[in-house]
Amino acid sequence: MDQERLSQHIDELWDVSIIAALSAYIRIPNKSPFFDAQWREHGHMQRAAEWIASWCRARQIPGLQVELVQLAGRTPVIFMEIPGTADAAGEDTVLLYGHLDKQPELGGWLEGTGPWQPTLRGDRLYGRGSADDGYAAFAALAALEALHAAGGSHARCVVLIEACEESGSYDLPHYVAHLSKRLGDVSFVVCLDSGCGDYERLWSTTSLRGLVMGNLVVRVLEEGVHSGDASGIVASSFRIARQLLSRLEDERTGELKLRQLHARVPKERKQQTELTAKVLKKSVYAGYRWAGKMRPVQTDPAQLLLRRTWSPTLCITAAAGLPDLSSAGNVLRASTTLKLSIRLPPTCDAKRATARVKHTLEKQPPYGALVRFEAEDGADGWDAPALAPWLGEALRSASRASFGKDPCFMGEGGSIPFMAMLGRKFPRAQFLITGVLGPQSNAHGPNEFLHLPTAKRVTACVARVLDAHAQRAPSAAPRRRRPAK
Repeated sequence: MDQERLSQHIDELWDVSIIAALSAYIRIPNKSPFFDAQWREHGHMQRAAEWIASWCRARQIPGLQVELVQLAGRTPVIFMEIPGTADAAGEDTVLLYGHLDKQPELGGWLEGTGPWQPTLRGDRLYGRGSADDGYAAFAALAALEALHAAGGSHARCVVLIEACEESGSYDLPHYVAHLSKRLGDVSFVVCLDSGCGDYERLWSTTSLRGLVMGNLVVRVLEEGVHSGDASGIVASSFRIARQLLSRLEDERTGELKLRQLHARVPKERKQQTELTAKVLKKSVYAGYRWAGKMRPVQTDPAQLLLRRTWSPTLCITAAAGLPDLSSAGNVLRASTTLKLSIRLPPTCDAKRATARVKHTLEKQPPYGALVRFEAEDGADGWDAPALAPWLGEALRSASRASFGKDPCFMGEGGSIPFMAMLGRKFPRAQFLITGVLGPQSNAHGPNEFLHLPTAKRVTACVARVLDAHAQRAPSAAPRRRRPAK
C-alpha cells in the first residue's frame, strides 16, 4: 500500500468534501427521540440520514451499496455493504459503527457559535454532532475509499449508522435482527463513537460503563399549599428526595452504597490505567472549566481515571416540580421529580442494578409519601476482549504512521449500548473502539467541536488497521460460523 497516497487522499477528501458535508449536517437539528418526541413530524432525522446517505453513495468505492433502512415506527438506519478486495484473507466481515442522532442544544455556546451553526475556527469545527458522532460515517467511507486509492486491502465491510444512540439505542436490536443475515460473520468491529485522552496519538477504548436511568418521583400532596401554613406539618418533597438519595450515595464522598452497583477491576485494566495516567498526568482533571475554587475529588490521575471508568456514580441530570426562580411563590410544592443517571462498572448487570435501585428507593418511604422510581431502559457496560497479537501490532503501526507516537489504551466513562450487544452476538470478534472526543470537545455540552487534524489521522489509522486485518495470517481469522439470529 502507498502510505503517502493514503494520507494524501484522506486529507484531500476531508478538506474538499467532508468538512462542507459535515457542516450541512450540523445545521439539521435532528435531536435524538428522547429529546424530540415529535421527531417523525419534524422530519429532521430523516433529512439528516438522507443527507449522509447521499454523500456516501457518491464515494468511489468498488461495489459499494448504500441503503436507508426504515422499519415501521423506528428511527432510520444507514446500512452499507462493501465487498472485500481480492487479496483479503478469510471470508469474514468488518462492522464499522457510528450514529447520526444528536443531543439537545443547551446554552452557553461561545459568541458567534451555536449548536446548529457550523463554525470553523482554526482546526476546530464547532457544532452539535460534529464529533459525537456525525463524522463517523464520513470517516468510515473515507478510510475505505483511501484504501482503494492507495492500493490497500480490506475484508468485506458493512457500515451501520444508527439514529437512536443518544436515546439508548432502543431501536437498534430490531435492526440487528432485521439485518442479521446481511451482517455476516463479523470478526472485527470498528466503532468511531468514543473519546481520546489527547490529540497526539491513537486512543483505543478498553471498557465502557453501563447505565441505570429513571425518574425518582416524590409526592406529598395533591396540590401545592402556602408554605407558611403547611411547613412544619407537611414534610418537604425535596427533603424526602434527599433522604432517599442518601440510601444510594454517601453525599460526602460520592461513593455508592449498594453492593450490586460495584464490580472488581481486572488487573490488566489497572495496569493500563497506570500507564495512561503517566501520559495524561494533570490533564485528567485540568481540562475542565472549574468554577471558582472548585477542585477535583482527588488529584491522583490513576485513581481519577479508575473512578471515571470502573466506579459507579450518581448524577442528577434534570428535575421537575421546581418552578423557575422568576415565578417561585411561597408554596410548599406538592411533588419533586429528579432524573437519576447512575453509571455502572463495565461488568455490572444493568437489569439487576436497576431492580436493586428501584427496591431501595421505594421501600418504606419516609412519612408514607408516594414514592416511585420510574426506571427507563438501562444499558450494560462492556469490557474489551483480550487484544489479538495482529491487532496490537496494527494499532502500534497505525498510530506511529499517523501520529508519530504509540497508541494509548483507556476505559471510557460513558456508554455505547451497541458494543455490549455486539460482544454477545459475536463473542470471538476483536474491537477497535476509538474516536475524536478529546480535551474540551465537550460532547453533550455547549461548544462541542471536532478537532480536524485528529479526525484526519483517526481516519488514516482506521484505513491502516483495516489493511492489517485483511492481511493477517489465516490462522488469526475466526472459523466460519452462522450469524446469530
